[in-house]
Amino acid sequence: MRANKGLTFGIYAASQVGTSTGAPDDVAAIDTLVAALQSGKPFVVREYLHYLGAEPEPERVAVVDPERELRGLTLPDEWYVDQRRQLDLVLSYLPTTADIPGWLAFIDRAIHRYGAITRFLQITLEPNFPIPWIDGSSPAVLDALTHGMAHARRALNRLGHTHVELGFSVAEPPEWLGGDTDFWQHLSKIPAADFADHVDYVGLALYPDAFSPVAPAGTPGNLIELTEHAIRHLRETSLPTAHLDFAPLHIAENGSPTGPDRSPRHQADSLEQMLETIIDAAPVHNITHYELFGLRDADSAAPEPTNQLGITTDDYRPKPAFTLYQTLIDEHSLP
Repeated sequence: MRANKGLTFGIYAASQVGTSTGAPDDVAAIDTLVAALQSGKPFVVREYLHYLGAEPEPERVAVVDPERELRGLTLPDEWYVDQRRQLDLVLSYLPTTADIPGWLAFIDRAIHRYGAITRFLQITLEPNFPIPWIDGSSPAVLDALTHGMAHARRALNRLGHTHVELGFSVAEPPEWLGGDTDFWQHLSKIPAADFADHVDYVGLALYPDAFSPVAPAGTPGNLIELTEHAIRHLRETSLPTAHLDFAPLHIAENGSPTGPDRSPRHQADSLEQMLETIIDAAPVHNITHYELFGLRDADSAAPEPTNQLGITTDDYRPKPAFTLYQTLIDEHSLP
């Protein structure tokens, strides 16, 4: 693994999390807060587009409207390339019936619309994670990933978007999922020229304490131990299986919520433990990027963890974790 001298940091700046939605995003507030975090350094902003199939269910369209997403993201196009910002664009595959031709056409539309402003293009969202509203639950998701990656590479090359790096993300470690051996074994059987050679990076979604309790510090199963294990398992076990031994890692999503039993101080302490562990692991495991999920709560009054993952409240008041993240970026970001 190559040593690195810092990370490129970033954030998911909108507020919707799956089916959790709140008040409309405030463009001016996002701009001000991202600028305060970024402080002139390179900074990644994560966005999501969703493919719901040729005949999507109306209830799903009411939550995520693919046509609206293709018209415009949270901020104006130029914002994502201004002030050293970089767009990390996720294409999520969520049809209720298998539809690879429609998915490939969707990839073409997304690249045609946003390729010029995109720095990182992610093909599928956690295809190894079979829960609702995550791609791993969608029929033919493995084909969506493997065919989609090669198709996206050809489309990017055809349009001259050679600046765009291609990747996919997974949730790790497999203990949280009931096992994902079949996913990695499927990838192991695909010749590198048909899949792995198109992959520029692999993203890791990392939420060890967001949705279930963890052991106290200093005891087995604590937050630091779980964070280290997820990174190490992906790097040393999963990626070599898929011929991706040396692919750079992005911590594509990482977060810890507030809530009825989780104070803002607890959130900041959890994020500090995870971030310091990731920063220490970066040169060993070739971690190049870290993206926090996310900037703003979907709904600060709702108790579910997905509603309170933000480092600001739903009206953009910073929590202690905002200052913590600002400090760590200042200390550990690439210049």
